[in-house]
Amino acid sequence: MLTIKELHKKFNPGTVNEKTALQDINLNMAEGDFITLIGGNGAGKSTLLNCIAGVYGVDSGIIAIAGENVTKFSEHKRAGVIGRVFQDPMMGTASNMGIEENLALAYRRGKRRSLKWGISQAERQIYRELLGSLELGLEDRLGTKVGLLSGGQRQALTLLMAILIRPKLLLLDEHTAALDPKTAEKVLQLSEKFINEGKLTTLMVTHNMRHAIKHGNRLIMMHDGRIILDIKGEEKQKLTVEGLMKRFGKASGEEFADDRVLLS
Repeated sequence: MLTIKELHKKFNPGTVNEKTALQDINLNMAEGDFITLIGGNGAGKSTLLNCIAGVYGVDSGIIAIAGENVTKFSEHKRAGVIGRVFQDPMMGTASNMGIEENLALAYRRGKRRSLKWGISQAERQIYRELLGSLELGLEDRLGTKVGLLSGGQRQALTLLMAILIRPKLLLLDEHTAALDPKTAEKVLQLSEKFINEGKLTTLMVTHNMRHAIKHGNRLIMMHDGRIILDIKGEEKQKLTVEGLMKRFGKASGEEFADDRVLLS
């Protein structure tokens, strides 16, 4: 579903601020793969997601989604096949529009636009049922402005919008990092539920080692713009935080000293 070949990305090339963000990234994701992506600050995790989504162009390499080379496609052109949830609950929704209106926009993602506009009763019922699955009481607040929702409610809505039209690829960029622990756990549970039910091919960036180990069928670790670990199957199932830190040290020659990872 996702193929990345020899991907390279530099910021500010040829200047004193030159920074190599991605180096020789190679990655293949089968349909239904759920990969958790972990690494310290500056490892290249979010840059990789931004390159996949088309936010950043790449210096060299290939990105293909479902067999189609999208390397030169704009972010807008890729949006029809990619669902994404950001770290900031304020992103991904229109705060001055109602819950129903936001869902309607997501429902029409990738479709041809016309002068016809209107939400039918059948469509409205679909929204109520989907919102009900969140168990946050939003199914009775279709007209409420999204800007009035809590961070957890808004992030859950953003997640729902991202998978409303089944994406070929779902990108979760530290989507629980800005939430309190209880709310973060709720959003993670919803994420797992939607991913498993929809058999969604998913790449989830996290700073939490326990989350990286618990969720998904593969775990990838990045360091200095490179993929240094790719753990799957029975090996991942038996993995512990201590074991992962040892594997990192062996692969990178350094200690894992990212405060956010260790504290979480």
